[in-house]
Parts: sequence; C-alpha cells; structure tokens
Amino acid sequence: MIEAKIINDPVFGFIKIPRGLLYGIVEHPLFQRLNRINQLGLASVVYPGARHTRFQHSLGAFHLMSEAIISLQQKGIFIFDAEAEAVQAAILMHDIGHGPFSHVLEDSLIHGISHEDISLMMMEEMNDYFNGQLNLAISVFKGDYPKNFLHQLISSQLDMDRLDYLRRDSFYTGVTEGNIGSARIIKMLNVVNDSLVVDQKGIYSLENYLTTRRLMYWQVYLHRTCVAYEKVLVNMLIRAKDLIHQGKEVFATPALHYFLSNDVDRDWFISHPEALRNYEELDDSDIWSAMKVWKHHDDKILSTLATDMLDRKIFKVEVHEEPVEEKRIRQIQENIASQLGIDVKDAHYLMNLSTISKDMYNVEDDSIAILYKSGEIKDISEASELLNVQLLSKKIRKYYLCYQRFE
Repeated sequence: MIEAKIINDPVFGFIKIPRGLLYGIVEHPLFQRLNRINQLGLASVVYPGARHTRFQHSLGAFHLMSEAIISLQQKGIFIFDAEAEAVQAAILMHDIGHGPFSHVLEDSLIHGISHEDISLMMMEEMNDYFNGQLNLAISVFKGDYPKNFLHQLISSQLDMDRLDYLRRDSFYTGVTEGNIGSARIIKMLNVVNDSLVVDQKGIYSLENYLTTRRLMYWQVYLHRTCVAYEKVLVNMLIRAKDLIHQGKEVFATPALHYFLSNDVDRDWFISHPEALRNYEELDDSDIWSAMKVWKHHDDKILSTLATDMLDRKIFKVEVHEEPVEEKRIRQIQENIASQLGIDVKDAHYLMNLSTISKDMYNVEDDSIAILYKSGEIKDISEASELLNVQLLSKKIRKYYLCYQRFE
C-alpha cells in the first residue's frame, strides 16, 4: 500500500501527503472546492499568470508546515505525532471558508461574518464526517490548545500561510522581488517560553521578508488596476442584489441567488443552516456565468458593469494623497448620469471612493522575536541594523477614486 500521495508543485517541488486523515481532508469536497477559487481574485487583470488557486496555496502551506515541524523537532522541541498531524490538518483547512474572488463577497453579499468564521463552521462539519478526528486540529486552529506556538505556526507574523502565499504569489505574478527565503526562515525557527522565535542567524532573511511583504501589498494586492477591477465586481453584485429586492428578475445559479435575495449576516448564518450549504456551493464560476447573462440585462447599470467585467473595461483610477473634494465626486456622478442616461442618484454604482492605508511596520502586528546565542530575546525592530522603524512605521494612506470610463 502506498503510504503517501505525491503532488508535484511548481513552487516547492514534490509535496507528500500521508494516506489517512490528511489525505482524506484533501479529497473532501469542501477542500476540492478550493480548486475553483483563484488565490489572487482578479489580479490576473494585471498579472496574467496569477491564476493559481486556494487549493494550491493550501497544499503549499501544508508542505511548509511539515518542514517546520521537522526543523523544530530537530532542535529538541517536543511535538507529539498527534499534534503534528493536527497542526498539518489545521493549515490544510485554514482557507476552506474563502468565497469566490477572495474577499469580494465580504464586501457585497455577506456582512458581519469573516471567511475565518466560515472556515471554522466548515471544519466542524468535516469533523462530523471524520467522526471527531479533527477535534485537536480545531483546538489548535482556534488557539485553545495549551501549546501556543503550534497556533502561531498557523496564524502569526511567521505563519506558514504567509510564507507560502508570498513565495507563490511572487512566482505566479512574476514579481521576483516577492521571492522570500522561506526555507531559511523555517530552519531558523525556534521556541522559547511556548512562543515562536527566530535564531539570530535568520535576521537578514527576516528583514527581506518584512520589506518584501509590504512591497507585494502595493505592487500586487493593492495595485490600482486590481483595486479598480474589484470595485466593478463589487458594484455589479450590489446592483444585482438591489434589482432582486426591487422585484426584478435577475439570473443566478441557485447558490448565488440565495445570497443575492437574502440579507445574510452573522446572525442569519447561525440561524439558517441552508446558508452554509449554499455558501459551500459557491465558487468563481457562479459569478462568471451570471455576468455573461447580466451583460444582456435590460437594466443599463447591471449590463454596463457586467460588460466592464467581461471585456476588461476597468474603472478609471485616480490615486490622491488627500481626501477627494465633494465637488469632484459630484462632477463625476453627473457625468456618469449624463453619459448613461440614468438618474444621478444611481451613478454611485459606477464609481467608488476607497481609503487604503498600510504601514510598513507595526510594532504590535509585525513583532517578531529574535533569539541571541546568549539567550537574550529582542524584537526585530531593535535587533535589525537595516530596518529604520521610525520610517517604516509611517502610515501610508491613499485615496482611490474609481469611476466608469467612457472614452
């Protein structure tokens, strides 16, 4: 009998998934659904190669977790076999609750509940399927398990999730500056007082990691064109939902129709079991198939937005350093209304104003402990000779004004 399933990954090479519980998770329909959800949402509008999936990312994070466990065990950190399997299972499932197009649903069709909350609901469902074998994994995922460092491997500044997505997103976008030394960082990991630390020798890799992560945010995740394309999608979904609430007929798959026709928030999710079932049916293809029909809808706003999405007619973007004046916004609204022949009060569907802020280094969020040979522990901001914390802590705030093109 084959003891492990081998998957050839373009980023890390061969990934081994042991037969049993871990392979059972990968084969489960809720995990397979991640094959139909792109990791970077609409980033392929700028980086055509960025069509990798949440499925690939989850397998990559699992691979790094396996490497981290071995590295820590070699340093004398005691991890039981059951704990190792639990933390591997948890990282496999960490993104299972993601909806189509990354965080788009959280901005349009669902409110007050995050994909992490939904991931936990799905884990509980899978736990029933596996007859309670995921109890320990769920405990580690939630941070309830006594060994805190195991939870940090899943969710912290140096978790396997981040180490994978930076490497993977860099690889598929072609943004080579994002290529971090994940293998070296993992080799430098250690545990002191039940918390993850990094051996002093790994400090240069960490400096690169912190700078790279911020670069990837501005160059990829918050790229102005990606932001503008996402706003078209969000506004399109909101318009479809509003039309349904007005009693208009709008095509959608059953799962998508459920979220378009109901106001789904945390309370709704908890009190309506069918909400989770419908969510589990949703993936990117539901929305792409709907917009192909919406392109021909008799509502001018919906058909314009669907055409924008399908034909890559992205909102025009203005990036401002200062808040945009109300006069400018009103001017754009009036122009949109005039060009499309719609009421000014409906022009907001064809524009968006967002404030996006990101600091390069936040002492609370980015705190990473460095372990010296003497046993002394310092924060990376104190230990680093290269990181200018005052400069990096400066919050960058930009105002993105996006609106329909007519040229």
